[in-house]
Amino acid sequence: MSWRQLGTLSLSLSLKAEEVTMSSSINVHRLGLLVSVVFVILNGPGNLVVAFKDQKGLGFDTKSLLVDTHKSFSRLHMMRRLAATSTSTAKVVNVDDYGAKGDGGDDSEAFKKAWNVACSTERAVLEVPKNRIYHLKPTTFSGPCKSDLTFKVYGTIKASVRLSDYNKDRRHWLVFDSLTDFRMEGGGFINGNGRKWWANSCKINKALPCKAAPTAMTFYECKNLRVADLIIQNAQQMHLSFQKCVNVKALNLLVSAPAKSPNTDGIHVTGTQNILIKNCVIRTGDDCISIVSGSKNVQATDIVCGPGHGISIGSLGADKSTDYVSNVLVNRARLSGTTNGVRIKTWQGGSGYAKNIIFQNISMRNVSNPIIIDQNYCDQNGPCPKQVSAVQVSNVMYKNIKGTSASEVAINFDCSKSYPCTGILLQNVGLVSNSGESAKASSLNVRYTKMGDVYP
Repeated sequence: MSWRQLGTLSLSLSLKAEEVTMSSSINVHRLGLLVSVVFVILNGPGNLVVAFKDQKGLGFDTKSLLVDTHKSFSRLHMMRRLAATSTSTAKVVNVDDYGAKGDGGDDSEAFKKAWNVACSTERAVLEVPKNRIYHLKPTTFSGPCKSDLTFKVYGTIKASVRLSDYNKDRRHWLVFDSLTDFRMEGGGFINGNGRKWWANSCKINKALPCKAAPTAMTFYECKNLRVADLIIQNAQQMHLSFQKCVNVKALNLLVSAPAKSPNTDGIHVTGTQNILIKNCVIRTGDDCISIVSGSKNVQATDIVCGPGHGISIGSLGADKSTDYVSNVLVNRARLSGTTNGVRIKTWQGGSGYAKNIIFQNISMRNVSNPIIIDQNYCDQNGPCPKQVSAVQVSNVMYKNIKGTSASEVAINFDCSKSYPCTGILLQNVGLVSNSGESAKASSLNVRYTKMGDVYP
């Protein structure tokens, strides 16, 4: 199959929070040129850098798009500077003023009172002071609020360890619901205090029944959201989940939990569109980033991952569900000591698609399964029965991926016989075993093209 026959790959990277959208639809014979010209990097205040890589051969319309995007981001930066100079007019709501003690007791009610005041105030800043540790039970911070709201966490917010506090809802600790133009930042700590939950997990103690555990932070149905400059650690289960959100930026986050902590995904994206995950260091016991059904226009760039299970799309299609993921870009990532590298995983019996996916500029060290598509994913005690239906995997590019594999098979495409993987491109991929010897590649029911130097 020729490269021209692979169809059209559409990539839409939308940063709607600032009313800026970049989108392009480019014939796939130019796919090797496509992504590196459309990502925009904001390198700190006053430093706007647009990457104009691999421009040769691009049409006039694409170049015009880049120029227009540069102008839009210049205007955006000017607007940000003006907004920053006016923050002194915002009302500061300090949780201590509403009864928070930070002395080891429960501060949940004080946080709720402070939230209600800030949420009902024009342009408020909710402040959690530094050098204090505040303990919270499961708490929901609900919108919509009167206007844009900033939650400044300078100190530490720590989860209650009493399991009885979660009797009403075992799946959530901190929930941010139905917020628009919301920012959470400050350089402080969000601590899920998860060790008690891990000890009671069926993945740690096989004799225990499998039960749900809370996600540390859940953003639900939020729009124009920015979560930045925080340390999120030791989640009870997942650390940070974006669910049914639109226009999200997750920036400069450090997410950490022990390598053996069960199901502690770093950043989980579900049903969310237009999300940028950038400059994040994620070291956990499960996927560093997991992207599941309903997610579209997902960009993850400048990611450090490991330990953990790598960067995953899926699982999709569980329990014969219909799932959709499209337009995903993972660019500039470093993975070390992970059990997987870049992975797409789907269950048999499902339907839908995972398409228009690009993994590029990735280095790996001591990574098991560096590149893997698994359409026969089975995460259960007994074997999974063979089924005909499958989630279609198509238009996936692996470009400029180098490093070492901890497993014998560095590239493994295990695709469905009835729904083969199509439109797979490997370009300039070099993976060897940890010893420097040649690794192996395995492919089943996959249609792929190689460009440049590809090994194994």
